[in-house]
Amino acid sequence: MKIIGIGMNYAAHNGELGATTPAQPVVFMKPDSALLRDNKPFFLPDFSSEIHYETEIVLRINKLGKNIAPRFASRYYDAIALGVDFTARDLQRDFREKGLPWELAKGFDNSAVISPFLPIEDFDKNNIAFHLDINSTTVQTGNTADMIFSFDEIIAYVSRFFTLKIGDLIFTGTPSGVGKVNINDVLEGYIGEQKMFCFRIK
Repeated sequence: MKIIGIGMNYAAHNGELGATTPAQPVVFMKPDSALLRDNKPFFLPDFSSEIHYETEIVLRINKLGKNIAPRFASRYYDAIALGVDFTARDLQRDFREKGLPWELAKGFDNSAVISPFLPIEDFDKNNIAFHLDINSTTVQTGNTADMIFSFDEIIAYVSRFFTLKIGDLIFTGTPSGVGKVNINDVLEGYIGEQKMFCFRIK
């Protein structure tokens, strides 16, 4: 099972990080040890002092595929979840300045929070609203209508390089509003008005 992340997929988020809009999806990977399920707490690691939340819609792959055409891409995922792509921003910043890979800033243990899944057929995939509350205050809101690259475009692009397999997960990018988490913060994530997860930072 692969965890594929898409970076820089919302223009406003790129602006808050001082990044330009990419011409193609920005792809990175997380190992399966990054998964954090079932509302388990997230423990702040000792190697970073600036762990940021990045809330995003996650696709679940349900069919084996390679070199998938955009017009057929919707056949290859059947459900969505809400996820948090935790990022060690201080490490990422340092790696980027040095021109080095930044997997360590993205792929560390428990850095990929995942909620239960909902059938994609229940949604207009191009208009899915989601948000994150921390300590009962909304800190991040997004809508798939604002993605630079749609679900189907992401599937088509990624499958040129990686064979997609049943159970693979794709984190589709985060909107603006990312920020630091602190001990005892309580994170609650929503798709529409449906609560998808609630967990604590320790």
